[in-house]
Amino acid sequence: MGLTQHHNAVATIKEITNVALGQGNIGKPGAGLLPVRGHSNVQGDRTMGIWERPPAHFLDRLQAEFGFDPPRQNGFDTVEAIRALRDGRARVFIGLGGNFVQAAPDTDVTAAALRSARLTVQISTKINRSHLTCGETALILPTLGRTEQDMQASGSQFVSVEDSTCSVHASRGPLPPASPLLRSEVAIVTGMAEATLGGRHGIDWQGMRDDYRRIRTHIARVIPGCESYEVSVSRPGGFILPHPPRDSRTFPTASGRAELVVSAIEALELPPGHLVLQTLRSHDQFNTTIYGLSDRYRGIEGGRRVVFVNPADIAELGFADCDLVDLVTRWTDDDHERRASAFRIVAYQTPRGCAAAYYPETNALVPLDSTAVGSNTPTSKSIIVALIRPGTSPGSTSQGGQRPTGTDDADKHDPQPMHLS
Repeated sequence: MGLTQHHNAVATIKEITNVALGQGNIGKPGAGLLPVRGHSNVQGDRTMGIWERPPAHFLDRLQAEFGFDPPRQNGFDTVEAIRALRDGRARVFIGLGGNFVQAAPDTDVTAAALRSARLTVQISTKINRSHLTCGETALILPTLGRTEQDMQASGSQFVSVEDSTCSVHASRGPLPPASPLLRSEVAIVTGMAEATLGGRHGIDWQGMRDDYRRIRTHIARVIPGCESYEVSVSRPGGFILPHPPRDSRTFPTASGRAELVVSAIEALELPPGHLVLQTLRSHDQFNTTIYGLSDRYRGIEGGRRVVFVNPADIAELGFADCDLVDLVTRWTDDDHERRASAFRIVAYQTPRGCAAAYYPETNALVPLDSTAVGSNTPTSKSIIVALIRPGTSPGSTSQGGQRPTGTDDADKHDPQPMHLS
């Protein structure tokens, strides 16, 4: 994921692909390229058409299967959704799982955007910070987790997931539900469809809710590579989706061949007295969920408000190991200051000029408008920051004319004593 979170991320990944093609590693057993996702089913979402820019052939298949003309205009990705809420172009937010406020960039801007909505709906297995960031009307719809038994009218149900390797398999929860009142995600979504669409287009929402096999029957007729979906996904271990470059060294390009791509070289310019910050997660963390304060990866115990800096950079910037600092950035001359307060410096063998700190604590430093060219992914791995002592305002600390100013609230965030093992 780190490769995707830079301004030149798409070009970088294209260059990696060029190298693999030049070495003959695409379509070679045991070689090739593998995008490592954060958790299961990220790839599965896209395979099933969850994309703000679905291709025409997918929409055509939906139309043929369900007898309605799906909208042809593009929707919003995460960054554009925040902008649309902020600007009043969108008024309803529905989150199917996740912790949007903590996972998205520019935390204060994201939170304000959600609060401006007329309606916010969170379909969730657990309470999180996003539930406290409410629109004019706010709903929390508790749902079954994937580890819980899912009983519907036709009996016990299972769902399917796809991992990073395009392997699709069944997932059946073994645990009793936390409450008999919990509804499944399928039941919630089909219920919403019934309430808003009714019987239009003749879609059998109740049938799909009662028996998930009906959903998989639709999938088999809509999604390429899933023609025998029910049988294939029910086998032990599931099945692997077809992948022409891997399976037959064929490529869906205009030329029918693999194509090398030339990209412009882009170097990140680092002003004097600044560091490039990357956000990362600790050992006891899954996405935005923090299970403890022990980072066995890096020897940190008892706290998370730390910034990892090369010892030579610490000395050059006039600090010492364990000093308390604020992380400050400004995106453009006209932009407001972003500040994350009260971080303990930890001497660590990061590359010179580079620093690292945990998210979601540092997501507030990622500007909403700082995204990767071509993908619009937030640049969470390349944030130019200045380290300043709490209670002080630096002079000109230019990243595009940066002049971070503002009051200090470090006393509110002073971290508990930490042990560095």
